[in-house]
Amino acid sequence: MLKSFLKLFEDSHKDREPAYTVELATAALLSEIVNADNEVTDVEREEYEKQLKKHVNVDEDAMALLLKRGQETSEEAVDLVHFTQVLNKHCSADEKVSVVKSLWIIAYADSSLAPLEESTIRQIADLLYLPHSEFIKTKLSVVENTPAN
Repeated sequence: MLKSFLKLFEDSHKDREPAYTVELATAALLSEIVNADNEVTDVEREEYEKQLKKHVNVDEDAMALLLKRGQETSEEAVDLVHFTQVLNKHCSADEKVSVVKSLWIIAYADSSLAPLEESTIRQIADLLYLPHSEFIKTKLSVVENTPAN
């Protein structure tokens, strides 16, 4: 009886589509940083759109929808694991590093780094299985290219 129940449970999970596409998961992660410090500025919103365009190749209408859905999905999320799992499954290490770099760019867009922004980026980098050295390298590359510095 237990075996048949477990088989039924496994079969029901096999047929499910993944909850998020790579594009939506990326949009949601980037949106997390925009909202991390509870002070959303126009410059952060603009940088969010600019960074998302680097990671997805869609037309303007699809981009507008993706930006909106990314924000909504991020706000509804309980954790970041579901988003990072999608990227871990479908993205190379270089692509994941590129996403983390985009997170740093968004975080520094308003010329300040809130502790919660840095903490969130660190959590995302850890969930993407990136070495701490990559976390630091991407941060330093963004800091060095930030006009305020």
